[in-house]
Amino acid sequence: MRQATLTKSLNYCQDRAVATPFSESDLSRVIRLMDEDRTEVLAFLRIRPVHTVVMASFINDNGLESDLNRGAFFAYRDEAGKLEGVALLGHTTLIEARSDRAMAAFAKRAKIDRTAINLIMSEHEGALDFWKHYAPGASPRLNFTELLFETAFPMLVRDCEYDVRPAALTELDQIAEAHAEVTFIESGRDPMVSDREGFLQRVARRIEMGRTFVVFDGDKLIFKADIVAEADGIVYLEGVWVATELRGNGIASKCLSKLNLFLLERADTICMLSNERFTGAHRSFEKAGYRATGRCTTLFV
Repeated sequence: MRQATLTKSLNYCQDRAVATPFSESDLSRVIRLMDEDRTEVLAFLRIRPVHTVVMASFINDNGLESDLNRGAFFAYRDEAGKLEGVALLGHTTLIEARSDRAMAAFAKRAKIDRTAINLIMSEHEGALDFWKHYAPGASPRLNFTELLFETAFPMLVRDCEYDVRPAALTELDQIAEAHAEVTFIESGRDPMVSDREGFLQRVARRIEMGRTFVVFDGDKLIFKADIVAEADGIVYLEGVWVATELRGNGIASKCLSKLNLFLLERADTICMLSNERFTGAHRSFEKAGYRATGRCTTLFV
């Protein structure tokens, strides 16, 4: 199962400005963002909070200048100096572009900088627009559509006999193995093999931040879900996992329903993404009170 996060997220405005020709001079409008730009950038992202929650959360958690973002934040400004786009160009590339020229300029900047990109996501087909400028003539390793699921009050509530609680660092190994399985299903790559130390550090940090929720049966992990981002009243979940031998028994829908009640005490909306092919997972989400509200394109490079 997989959610996200609008994690993962490269965000592309559906009602973007009319297309304008791209020129090399547009690259001069792509400017590296600094921590002093925080207030302006967050106000820009707040216009579409569901679609920009991941970038906003990264900025709130890490600042605009941090290795923890696994990339660099850039702005695209129009002729008057007004923000027309914000992008995190890096391992997970996230973009809120409100014109075609901003999208093209971000892609050109990433190409010139030889940015090592692992994942690109977008609302609708914005990721493909980015890709055609970043790697013209090439094909991404994976290209698929994901559904955006959301829930908020009023919502369906299911009885849940399981103890859904924040994870502890002592449970890191089982949680990391579960999350690595989700990642492998999504991307075809096992982070416990490709970057074990870095992956364990990132999973541990999420646990320390109180953003990983689990259910144990004795000493065995049977359910987990993670908050990948939280900002402006939006919580974005990913990594929903149930022990293999227990799948199909309603555990995911019950535990998600209970988790929803807890999270909606501090948020207005909970969202997550899931590959359109994972219809079994979608039935669990719907039973937990979620509904599909949109689509996005995800590329793995």
